Amino acid sequence: MEMVNLSLTEAYALAHKVLRGNGFSEAHAAAVAKNVTHGERDGCASHGLWRLLGIVETLRKGKVSPDVEPVITDTAPAIVKADAGGAFSLLAFERALPLLMEKARHCGIAALAINRCVHFSALFADVEPLTEAGLVALATTPSHAWVAPAGGTQPLFGTNPIAFGWPRGDKPPFIFDMATSAAARGEIQLHQRAGKAVPEGWGIDSNGQATTDAQAILDGAMLTFGGHKGSALAAMVELLAGPLIGDMTSAESLAWDNGAGGLPYGGELILALDPTRFLGDDAATHLARAETLFSGMQQQGARLPGERRYHSRERANRDGVEITHSLFRDISALLK
Repeated sequence: MEMVNLSLTEAYALAHKVLRGNGFSEAHAAAVAKNVTHGERDGCASHGLWRLLGIVETLRKGKVSPDVEPVITDTAPAIVKADAGGAFSLLAFERALPLLMEKARHCGIAALAINRCVHFSALFADVEPLTEAGLVALATTPSHAWVAPAGGTQPLFGTNPIAFGWPRGDKPPFIFDMATSAAARGEIQLHQRAGKAVPEGWGIDSNGQATTDAQAILDGAMLTFGGHKGSALAAMVELLAGPLIGDMTSAESLAWDNGAGGLPYGGELILALDPTRFLGDDAATHLARAETLFSGMQQQGARLPGERRYHSRERANRDGVEITHSLFRDISALLK
Protein backbone atom coordinates (compact mmCIF):
# COMPACT_ATOMS: atom_id res chain seq x y z
CA MET A 1 0.00 0.00 0.00
CA GLU A 2 1.46 3.33 -1.07
CA MET A 3 2.02 5.66 1.88
CA VAL A 4 2.63 9.38 2.30
CA ASN A 5 4.95 10.60 5.05
CA LEU A 6 4.22 13.95 6.66
CA SER A 7 6.07 15.80 9.38
CA LEU A 8 3.80 16.96 12.19
CA THR A 9 4.19 20.52 10.90
CA GLU A 10 3.10 19.39 7.43
CA ALA A 11 0.18 17.39 8.82
CA TYR A 12 -1.06 20.39 10.79
CA ALA A 13 -0.60 22.71 7.80
CA LEU A 14 -2.60 20.36 5.57
CA ALA A 15 -5.44 20.10 8.08
CA HIS A 16 -5.46 23.85 8.74
CA LYS A 17 -5.47 24.65 5.00
CA VAL A 18 -8.39 22.29 4.39
CA LEU A 19 -10.40 23.76 7.26
CA ARG A 20 -9.74 27.39 6.37
CA GLY A 21 -10.38 26.64 2.72
CA ASN A 22 -13.81 25.30 3.60
CA GLY A 23 -14.81 28.32 5.67
CA PHE A 24 -13.81 27.61 9.24
CA SER A 25 -12.67 30.63 11.22
CA GLU A 26 -9.03 30.84 12.26
CA ALA A 27 -9.85 29.98 15.88
CA HIS A 28 -11.89 26.89 14.98
CA ALA A 29 -9.48 25.79 12.24
CA ALA A 30 -6.52 25.99 14.62
CA ALA A 31 -8.28 24.01 17.36
CA VAL A 32 -9.54 21.28 15.02
CA ALA A 33 -6.29 21.01 13.04
CA LYS A 34 -4.31 20.63 16.27
CA ASN A 35 -6.67 17.92 17.48
CA VAL A 36 -6.62 15.74 14.35
CA THR A 37 -2.85 16.17 14.01
CA HIS A 38 -2.36 15.05 17.60
CA GLY A 39 -4.68 12.10 17.05
CA GLU A 40 -2.56 10.98 14.10
CA ARG A 41 0.63 11.67 16.06
CA ASP A 42 -0.54 9.49 18.93
CA GLY A 43 -1.35 6.50 16.72
CA CYS A 44 -5.10 7.03 16.98
CA ALA A 45 -5.91 6.87 13.26
CA SER A 46 -9.66 6.70 13.92
CA HIS A 47 -9.42 10.24 15.35
CA GLY A 48 -6.59 11.51 13.19
CA LEU A 49 -6.37 13.17 9.77
CA TRP A 50 -9.03 10.83 8.40
CA ARG A 51 -11.54 12.77 10.48
CA LEU A 52 -11.18 15.76 8.14
CA LEU A 53 -13.45 13.99 5.66
CA GLY A 54 -16.35 13.86 8.11
CA ILE A 55 -15.61 17.31 9.49
CA VAL A 56 -15.90 18.98 6.09
CA GLU A 57 -18.88 16.82 5.13
CA THR A 58 -20.68 17.88 8.32
CA LEU A 59 -20.03 21.54 7.47
CA ARG A 60 -21.21 21.14 3.88
CA LYS A 61 -24.41 19.53 5.09
CA GLY A 62 -25.10 22.50 7.35
CA LYS A 63 -24.72 20.54 10.57
CA VAL A 64 -21.93 22.53 12.24
CA SER A 65 -21.11 26.22 12.59
CA PRO A 66 -17.68 27.14 11.22
CA ASP A 67 -17.25 30.41 13.07
CA VAL A 68 -19.54 30.94 16.08
CA GLU A 69 -17.74 32.04 19.24
CA PRO A 70 -18.39 29.94 22.36
CA VAL A 71 -20.03 31.58 25.36
CA ILE A 72 -18.50 30.71 28.74
CA THR A 73 -20.68 31.12 31.83
CA ASP A 74 -19.70 30.92 35.50
CA THR A 75 -22.90 29.33 36.82
CA ALA A 76 -21.92 28.08 40.30
CA PRO A 77 -18.86 27.84 42.58
CA ALA A 78 -17.83 24.52 41.03
CA ILE A 79 -19.61 24.59 37.65
CA VAL A 80 -18.65 26.11 34.31
CA LYS A 81 -20.92 26.04 31.29
CA ALA A 82 -19.73 26.52 27.73
CA ASP A 83 -22.27 27.04 24.96
CA ALA A 84 -20.56 25.95 21.74
CA GLY A 85 -23.43 27.36 19.69
CA GLY A 86 -23.52 24.47 17.23
CA ALA A 87 -19.78 24.48 16.55
CA PHE A 88 -17.28 21.75 17.28
CA SER A 89 -16.54 21.25 20.98
CA LEU A 90 -12.82 21.95 20.80
CA LEU A 91 -12.76 25.75 20.89
CA ALA A 92 -15.39 25.84 23.67
CA PHE A 93 -13.25 23.45 25.71
CA GLU A 94 -10.12 25.48 25.06
CA ARG A 95 -11.79 28.71 26.17
CA ALA A 96 -13.41 27.19 29.28
CA LEU A 97 -10.38 25.21 30.47
CA PRO A 98 -8.69 27.95 32.55
CA LEU A 99 -11.86 28.64 34.55
CA LEU A 100 -12.46 24.91 35.08
CA MET A 101 -8.95 24.49 36.51
CA GLU A 102 -9.32 27.59 38.70
CA LYS A 103 -12.57 26.27 40.18
CA ALA A 104 -11.13 22.79 40.73
CA ARG A 105 -8.22 24.24 42.68
CA HIS A 106 -10.54 26.41 44.75
CA CYS A 107 -13.28 23.86 45.50
CA GLY A 108 -11.35 20.60 45.13
CA ILE A 109 -13.73 19.46 42.41
CA ALA A 110 -15.35 21.22 39.46
CA ALA A 111 -17.38 20.38 36.39
CA LEU A 112 -17.50 21.75 32.87
CA ALA A 113 -20.64 21.23 30.82
CA ILE A 114 -20.21 21.91 27.11
CA ASN A 115 -23.58 22.34 25.44
CA ARG A 116 -24.75 22.47 21.84
CA CYS A 117 -21.50 21.12 20.47
CA VAL A 118 -20.69 18.87 17.54
CA HIS A 119 -18.29 16.18 18.73
CA PHE A 120 -15.85 13.96 16.85
CA SER A 121 -12.64 14.06 18.86
CA ALA A 122 -10.97 11.56 21.17
CA LEU A 123 -11.59 12.40 24.82
CA PHE A 124 -8.00 11.78 25.91
CA ALA A 125 -7.25 15.19 24.41
CA ASP A 126 -9.66 16.76 26.92
CA VAL A 127 -8.29 15.06 30.04
CA GLU A 128 -4.57 15.32 29.27
CA PRO A 129 -4.36 19.12 29.79
CA LEU A 130 -5.92 18.63 33.22
CA THR A 131 -3.46 15.91 34.22
CA GLU A 132 -0.62 18.14 33.03
CA ALA A 133 -1.89 20.68 35.58
CA GLY A 134 -1.79 18.08 38.35
CA LEU A 135 -5.53 17.37 38.34
CA VAL A 136 -7.48 14.12 38.11
CA ALA A 137 -10.00 14.21 35.26
CA LEU A 138 -13.01 12.39 33.88
CA ALA A 139 -14.78 13.19 30.60
CA THR A 140 -17.69 11.67 28.74
CA THR A 141 -20.09 12.42 25.88
CA PRO A 142 -22.92 10.66 24.00
CA SER A 143 -22.92 10.48 20.19
CA HIS A 144 -25.47 9.35 17.59
CA ALA A 145 -27.63 6.28 18.32
CA TRP A 146 -25.48 3.60 16.69
CA VAL A 147 -25.26 1.01 19.48
CA ALA A 148 -27.84 -1.53 20.61
CA PRO A 149 -28.33 -2.07 24.36
CA ALA A 150 -27.48 -5.52 25.72
CA GLY A 151 -30.32 -7.85 24.79
CA GLY A 152 -31.60 -5.50 22.08
CA THR A 153 -31.11 -5.31 18.34
CA GLN A 154 -31.84 -1.66 17.50
CA PRO A 155 -29.49 1.32 17.89
CA LEU A 156 -30.24 3.39 20.99
CA PHE A 157 -26.94 4.41 22.63
CA GLY A 158 -24.00 6.22 21.17
CA THR A 159 -20.46 4.87 21.33
CA ASN A 160 -20.46 6.92 24.56
CA PRO A 161 -16.76 7.13 25.44
CA ILE A 162 -15.36 7.59 28.93
CA ALA A 163 -11.89 9.03 29.51
CA PHE A 164 -10.05 9.16 32.84
CA GLY A 165 -6.74 10.81 33.63
CA TRP A 166 -4.41 10.66 36.65
CA PRO A 167 -1.37 12.96 36.99
CA ARG A 168 2.04 11.39 37.55
CA GLY A 169 4.38 14.33 38.00
CA ASP A 170 7.29 14.06 35.57
CA LYS A 171 5.98 10.76 34.10
CA PRO A 172 3.36 10.52 31.36
CA PRO A 173 -0.10 10.57 32.96
CA PHE A 174 -2.23 7.47 33.41
CA ILE A 175 -5.01 8.00 30.85
CA PHE A 176 -7.56 5.67 29.37
CA ASP A 177 -10.09 6.65 26.73
CA MET A 178 -12.54 3.93 25.81
CA ALA A 179 -15.81 3.67 23.99
CA THR A 180 -18.53 1.80 25.83
CA SER A 181 -19.18 0.13 22.48
CA ALA A 182 -17.00 -2.85 21.59
CA ALA A 183 -15.07 -0.57 19.22
CA ALA A 184 -15.03 3.06 18.19
CA ARG A 185 -17.25 3.72 15.18
CA GLY A 186 -14.26 5.22 13.42
CA GLU A 187 -12.49 1.85 13.66
CA ILE A 188 -15.39 0.16 11.89
CA GLN A 189 -15.43 2.88 9.25
CA LEU A 190 -11.69 2.43 8.68
CA HIS A 191 -12.23 -1.32 8.23
CA GLN A 192 -15.04 -0.59 5.77
CA ARG A 193 -12.82 1.83 3.87
CA ALA A 194 -10.06 -0.79 3.65
CA GLY A 195 -12.47 -3.61 2.72
CA LYS A 196 -11.48 -5.59 5.82
CA ALA A 197 -13.65 -7.74 8.09
CA VAL A 198 -14.01 -6.58 11.69
CA PRO A 199 -13.52 -8.86 14.72
CA GLU A 200 -16.48 -10.86 15.98
CA GLY A 201 -18.56 -9.16 18.65
CA TRP A 202 -18.33 -5.64 17.25
CA GLY A 203 -21.82 -5.51 15.80
CA ILE A 204 -24.90 -6.99 14.23
CA ASP A 205 -26.64 -6.53 10.91
CA SER A 206 -30.05 -4.94 10.35
CA ASN A 207 -31.69 -8.30 11.10
CA GLY A 208 -30.00 -8.53 14.49
CA GLN A 209 -27.58 -11.25 13.36
CA ALA A 210 -23.91 -11.27 14.34
CA THR A 211 -21.60 -10.23 11.50
CA THR A 212 -18.00 -9.28 10.79
CA ASP A 213 -18.97 -7.22 7.72
CA ALA A 214 -18.18 -3.58 8.51
CA GLN A 215 -20.81 -2.15 6.16
CA ALA A 216 -23.48 -4.48 7.56
CA ILE A 217 -22.71 -3.21 11.06
CA LEU A 218 -22.82 0.42 9.91
CA ASP A 219 -26.25 -0.35 8.44
CA GLY A 220 -27.30 -2.37 11.50
CA ALA A 221 -26.06 -1.77 15.05
CA MET A 222 -22.85 -1.78 17.02
CA LEU A 223 -22.61 -3.69 20.30
CA THR A 224 -21.46 -2.62 23.74
CA PHE A 225 -18.34 -4.15 25.28
CA GLY A 226 -18.89 -6.63 28.07
CA GLY A 227 -22.57 -7.18 27.38
CA HIS A 228 -24.83 -5.74 30.08
CA LYS A 229 -21.87 -4.08 31.88
CA GLY A 230 -20.95 -1.93 28.91
CA SER A 231 -24.64 -1.31 28.31
CA ALA A 232 -25.11 0.05 31.82
CA LEU A 233 -22.10 2.35 31.43
CA ALA A 234 -23.44 3.56 28.08
CA ALA A 235 -26.74 4.45 29.75
CA MET A 236 -24.84 6.29 32.49
CA VAL A 237 -23.07 8.40 29.87
CA GLU A 238 -26.40 9.21 28.21
CA LEU A 239 -27.70 10.55 31.53
CA LEU A 240 -24.57 12.40 32.74
CA ALA A 241 -23.83 14.22 29.49
CA GLY A 242 -27.44 14.41 28.33
CA PRO A 243 -30.33 15.25 30.69
CA LEU A 244 -28.05 16.22 33.61
CA ILE A 245 -26.55 19.10 31.63
CA GLY A 246 -29.69 19.84 29.61
CA ASP A 247 -28.49 18.34 26.36
CA MET A 248 -29.36 15.58 23.91
CA THR A 249 -29.26 11.83 24.23
CA SER A 250 -27.77 9.86 21.36
CA ALA A 251 -31.22 9.04 19.97
CA GLU A 252 -32.15 12.72 20.06
CA SER A 253 -28.88 13.62 18.33
CA LEU A 254 -29.57 11.18 15.51
CA ALA A 255 -33.13 12.50 15.15
CA TRP A 256 -31.78 16.06 15.00
CA ASP A 257 -29.39 14.99 12.24
CA ASN A 258 -32.45 13.84 10.26
CA GLY A 259 -30.48 11.66 7.88
CA ALA A 260 -27.92 14.29 6.87
CA GLY A 261 -25.01 12.11 7.99
CA GLY A 262 -23.36 14.79 10.12
CA LEU A 263 -21.26 14.21 13.21
CA PRO A 264 -22.95 13.86 16.63
CA TYR A 265 -24.54 16.92 18.23
CA GLY A 266 -25.11 17.32 21.97
CA GLY A 267 -23.12 17.83 25.14
CA GLU A 268 -19.97 16.83 26.98
CA LEU A 269 -19.31 16.65 30.72
CA ILE A 270 -15.82 17.03 32.14
CA LEU A 271 -14.92 16.68 35.83
CA ALA A 272 -11.68 17.93 37.38
CA LEU A 273 -10.49 16.96 40.88
CA ASP A 274 -7.55 18.46 42.74
CA PRO A 275 -5.62 15.91 44.85
CA THR A 276 -4.04 18.66 46.93
CA ARG A 277 -7.46 19.92 48.05
CA PHE A 278 -8.57 16.39 48.93
CA LEU A 279 -5.35 15.44 50.71
CA GLY A 280 -3.63 18.61 51.89
CA ASP A 281 -0.14 17.98 53.26
CA ASP A 282 -0.56 14.23 52.68
CA ALA A 283 -0.97 14.60 48.90
CA ALA A 284 2.57 13.50 48.04
CA THR A 285 2.28 10.41 50.23
CA HIS A 286 -0.92 9.20 48.62
CA LEU A 287 0.16 10.04 45.07
CA ALA A 288 3.23 7.89 45.75
CA ARG A 289 0.89 5.03 46.73
CA ALA A 290 -0.68 5.36 43.29
CA GLU A 291 2.75 4.86 41.74
CA THR A 292 3.01 1.59 43.67
CA LEU A 293 -0.22 0.48 41.99
CA PHE A 294 1.13 1.32 38.53
CA SER A 295 4.40 -0.48 39.26
CA GLY A 296 2.47 -3.52 40.40
CA MET A 297 0.64 -3.60 37.10
CA GLN A 298 3.81 -3.30 35.06
CA GLN A 299 5.71 -5.89 37.10
CA GLN A 300 3.11 -8.45 36.00
CA GLY A 301 3.70 -7.56 32.36
CA ALA A 302 0.61 -5.40 32.05
CA ARG A 303 0.74 -2.34 29.83
CA LEU A 304 -0.52 0.88 31.35
CA PRO A 305 -3.26 2.57 29.32
CA GLY A 306 -1.76 5.28 27.14
CA GLU A 307 1.73 3.73 26.90
CA ARG A 308 1.30 2.88 23.23
CA ARG A 309 0.06 6.39 22.56
CA TYR A 310 3.14 7.94 24.18
CA HIS A 311 5.44 5.68 22.19
CA SER A 312 3.65 6.66 18.98
CA ARG A 313 3.98 10.31 19.98
CA GLU A 314 7.71 10.00 20.50
CA ARG A 315 8.14 8.25 17.16
CA ALA A 316 5.97 10.78 15.30
CA ASN A 317 7.81 13.73 16.82
CA ARG A 318 10.96 12.23 15.34
CA ASP A 319 9.80 10.64 12.08
CA GLY A 320 6.44 12.25 11.30
CA VAL A 321 3.30 10.27 10.46
CA GLU A 322 2.27 8.06 7.56
CA ILE A 323 -1.15 7.96 5.92
CA THR A 324 -2.25 6.06 2.86
CA HIS A 325 -1.92 7.78 -0.50
CA SER A 326 -5.67 7.34 -1.03
CA LEU A 327 -6.45 9.17 2.21
CA PHE A 328 -3.98 11.94 1.34
CA ARG A 329 -5.67 12.25 -2.05
CA ASP A 330 -9.15 12.40 -0.51
CA ILE A 331 -8.08 15.04 2.03
CA SER A 332 -6.38 17.11 -0.67
CA ALA A 333 -9.54 16.91 -2.78
CA LEU A 334 -11.40 18.79 -0.04
CA LEU A 335 -9.59 21.92 -1.23
CA LYS A 336 -11.21 21.76 -4.67
